[in-house]
Amino acid sequence: MKKVHLKAYGCQMNVYDGERMVEALVPSGYAPTDDPAEADLILLNTCHIREKAAEKVYSDLGRLKPLKAARPDLKVGVAGCVAQAEGGEIVRRQPMVDFVVGPQSYHRLPDLVAKGGVDTDMPEESKFDHLPARPKVRRAPAAFLTVQEGCDKFCAFCVVPYTRGAEVSRDPGRIVAEAEELAARGVREVTLLGQNVNAYHGGGATLADLIGRLARIEGIARIRYTTSHPNDMGEDLIEAHAAEAKLMPYLHLPVQSGSDRVLKAMNRKHTAEAYLRLLERIRAARPDIALSGDFITGFPGETAEDFEATLALVREARYAHAFSFRYSPRPGTPAAERAGRVDPEVAAERLHRLQALLTGQQRAAQEAMVGREAAVLVERDGRLPGQRAGKSEHLMAVHVEPDGAEPPAIGAIVPVRIAAAGPNSLSAVRTG
Repeated sequence: MKKVHLKAYGCQMNVYDGERMVEALVPSGYAPTDDPAEADLILLNTCHIREKAAEKVYSDLGRLKPLKAARPDLKVGVAGCVAQAEGGEIVRRQPMVDFVVGPQSYHRLPDLVAKGGVDTDMPEESKFDHLPARPKVRRAPAAFLTVQEGCDKFCAFCVVPYTRGAEVSRDPGRIVAEAEELAARGVREVTLLGQNVNAYHGGGATLADLIGRLARIEGIARIRYTTSHPNDMGEDLIEAHAAEAKLMPYLHLPVQSGSDRVLKAMNRKHTAEAYLRLLERIRAARPDIALSGDFITGFPGETAEDFEATLALVREARYAHAFSFRYSPRPGTPAAERAGRVDPEVAAERLHRLQALLTGQQRAAQEAMVGREAAVLVERDGRLPGQRAGKSEHLMAVHVEPDGAEPPAIGAIVPVRIAAAGPNSLSAVRTG
């Protein structure tokens, strides 16, 4: 039996894609391994969203050179968005790489492993139609499930339309069948993935329609989705948060900036006011919803006043969690060539201030949970004997403390009372 070691960078979709890549290699006699030293094939599934993520790939390839030199029969491949964006340049910079495959072509992976080469086509046929059925073995109780890929929004800072292509939605019947397979393997929670997931329109269905179908699957107890665009947050999806008990009270809804001037320069096609009023409608439907967002500081042309508008939006929005980054120019995007570059030290200082505000909100959200009831999906053992770790309905990390009884099983959904809040997780005791 040959061994394949896969390393996935970046987004949750890369984690899902990585799983499907390994599964695609099983018929060719490969089994996964966590140890690159024992692998016959090393596959890097890459991310191109930020400059550091792309450069990390080349750094990792450099670290693999001694392993490849000692074992010339070892095969090394680069997949994902850096592969799509840079193609043959990867082989030119690192001749040790045997093959390069883009995110829309990995159903052809077995042939590439055998023959080598570069495949960054965006074929008309769906890769999902050509991938083998998922294996029947048991797996972790939470899983990702891609339902939509690509993006038509063309935000000025973003490479996704160029690396993942136009928006494509999978057939809802195929998604339901894959979710049923996951449920049969012990999955209790599915997170529906898409670069613009709430633009889902497979077979004429909306994301709310799809969630309704998935909620009827026996064994699936929790449903989440990410990442969404404010302009595609339809009323039926907002209503689903009120009506569907299996849809968890958590929403990742990026805004990027609180300045209308910057939002226009980003080509976001919404205003800060429209975003805030949208949050009001969502919270009216599901008052306990935990909100997450994305922010960029130092976008070309951002002034001190623009940044203050972002801080003002954050204060009004009240986030339970958020991701924030200093602007990173990506080759080929409109913003990369734009004048008005913000001094890196200024952008870093703004990021520090923004993160301090967001961290305070996250801690406040966690501290507000102390004394409250929650339900934890147990995903793994904790660090202490008898301790279990998992996620609450609001996607907060929770440690269920030992109480002298038999610890809850992995995959169980356990009622708890939150006893304490730490910087990044909650501590809880079972109530049932």
